[in-house]
Amino acid sequence: MPVDLDAASFDAMVERALDELPDELARLVENVVVLVEPEAPADDPDLLGLYDGLALTERPANHAGFLPDRILLFRGPLLDVAETVEELEEEVRITVVHEVAHHFGLDDARLHALGWG
Repeated sequence: MPVDLDAASFDAMVERALDELPDELARLVENVVVLVEPEAPADDPDLLGLYDGLALTERPANHAGFLPDRILLFRGPLLDVAETVEELEEEVRITVVHEVAHHFGLDDARLHALGWG
């Protein structure tokens, strides 16, 4: 049975996951907004998270004046994959790390090889 967690508690869980990023990594994350959406896109309803932006490894030297990149976390699918609050907390943490890794230019194949996919 999926976990039932209100939006405020879920947002707090996302904040904790972001706070757990190593300082040396977190300092390098710039111009990125993290948003929680209630559901994943209709064309991929099981999606847990999405990085929407241009990875640091793909940016030109003069990359400036653009809107922030976005990390989207999808509350419904994340709630659906966990049976306990502890499992949900771990899945949120993994998803946050996964999407931040995309910001740094790591693709899904590399993340899977590292055990984060």
